[in-house]
Amino acid sequence: MEKQKKDIYYSKVMLFGEYSIIVGSMGLTIPYSHFNGALKFINQDSYTNLAFARNSNKQLAELAQYISILKKSNQLVSDFDTDRLSYDIDQGLYFESTIPEGYGLGSSGALVASIYNEYAINKIEAHAGLNDDDLFRLKKLFAQIESFYHGTSSGIDPLICYLKHPIVLENSHHISSVGIPRTEVLNEDAIFLVDAEVTGKTGPLVKHFMDKTQDKHFSDMLNHKLIPATNSCIKNVLSGNLKEMYASLSTLSDLQLLHFTQMIPNHIQEYWEAGRSNQLFTMKLCGSGGGGFFLGFTRNYAETKSYFETMGKSIIPVYQEI
Repeated sequence: MEKQKKDIYYSKVMLFGEYSIIVGSMGLTIPYSHFNGALKFINQDSYTNLAFARNSNKQLAELAQYISILKKSNQLVSDFDTDRLSYDIDQGLYFESTIPEGYGLGSSGALVASIYNEYAINKIEAHAGLNDDDLFRLKKLFAQIESFYHGTSSGIDPLICYLKHPIVLENSHHISSVGIPRTEVLNEDAIFLVDAEVTGKTGPLVKHFMDKTQDKHFSDMLNHKLIPATNSCIKNVLSGNLKEMYASLSTLSDLQLLHFTQMIPNHIQEYWEAGRSNQLFTMKLCGSGGGGFFLGFTRNYAETKSYFETMGKSIIPVYQEI
């Protein structure tokens, strides 16, 4: 790896589709540049937290071993220069990142994207307008590599981090880069993050979800309520119909609060229910939940911000109309 190279990878926010995307819903994800990361070398590219850098270097060594095992057993979806990766790790390679881990913002996705970009052989170059075949090849490869961290991965997080452009997963056969219209956006419309101030563990929560899908009542709820509400949110966002989007979002939020309680800490549930009561904002999961950030949507950002300030909380805008 060239010592001066510093490709930056943004975090991501999955606006809609967490969990339900695993069982067939649409998904809409956007890059979020507020948090980002880049591959660097200890004591060569910059001053940093040495303990953090050494721990990252150790984790990269474990990931490299996982990739090497897949390569040796001919299971790797896309070939990697594992020798060069191992050499660079020995030279102090690490992932310098401001993306908080366990917060639902794709910290592992950004790392996987950076490793693919630097060490994949005959890689698919990132640009808007990639055809379906290339997008699904990337998604499949990213899912395989990111499963090292979570046990199960859709591959969407690394894909959005790699492309650095909003993407929609329309169905199991079609992914596309998209633009999000602003035709009905008002000055006070905003999407924001609420920090639970505890981290979540993606792997156990995904397993919990997959176990629950074996229950017929839960599966019926997914197929007949959650997936339609998720798909409706996405379709209305992409068509610029915010009134209908907020109606579907309200349904989605209620379903998550009722059926995903293990993924929502008690104090976040209180904010969630307050937003329902005062009709000022609507909350939903951001990633796998359990901790980290949670998403909020509002058409009155100033009052929403004021509400959280009275509760001793600050919120972070993901999108805010100027």
